[in-house]
Amino acid sequence: MTLDTYRQKRRFDTTPEPPGTSVRRPAPEGRSGGRFVVQRHRATRLHYDLRLELGGVLVSWAVPRGPSLDPQARRLAIHVEDHPVDYFDFEGVIPGQQYGAGDVIVWDWGSWLADPDTPDGEAAIRNGELKFFVDGEKLHGAFVMLRMGWTDGPKDQWLLIHRRDRYASRGWDAEDLPESVKSGRTNDEVAARIRPKRRPRRPAVAVA
Repeated sequence: MTLDTYRQKRRFDTTPEPPGTSVRRPAPEGRSGGRFVVQRHRATRLHYDLRLELGGVLVSWAVPRGPSLDPQARRLAIHVEDHPVDYFDFEGVIPGQQYGAGDVIVWDWGSWLADPDTPDGEAAIRNGELKFFVDGEKLHGAFVMLRMGWTDGPKDQWLLIHRRDRYASRGWDAEDLPESVKSGRTNDEVAARIRPKRRPRRPAVAVA
């Protein structure tokens, strides 16, 4: 896991995004886990960025329609470049003419833990199937990510599916919950440079 691609795409004298550092961490004993964040990003097209802290970086997927707690909702998730852990609480406006230009909010955050079926997160991603649990402010419960190797699309296309558990909710839509968990602002308010509605805060780091 490296941040070379992330850095090559950005001009840090212009964008407020953090350059970050790539810190290789040893594989955890037992099950992988750490923090997760979902950022709502209005770039050329609206999408949500799901990021899992793993191996010293944030492993990232762009989810065009956002995650859902509805097990019947199969969400396309495009595996993109790793991001630095400093990106975890990034919220702001990426200037025009820059990669990913648009406004970003911290839509959800919390902790994640790999399922016993796929305990090694890095190996699971290489193998194309990661099962995990999340405990956020909006998202809860069990998810599975599956690489769509059976399609004609590129190998970086995955499906994100909420599994059937007590948190499953039919018809659940991320767009019904538009505010930032960090600042209480919407994307429109971030774009307008409106001050946060509350003091910025972070979630607990520990994984349940």
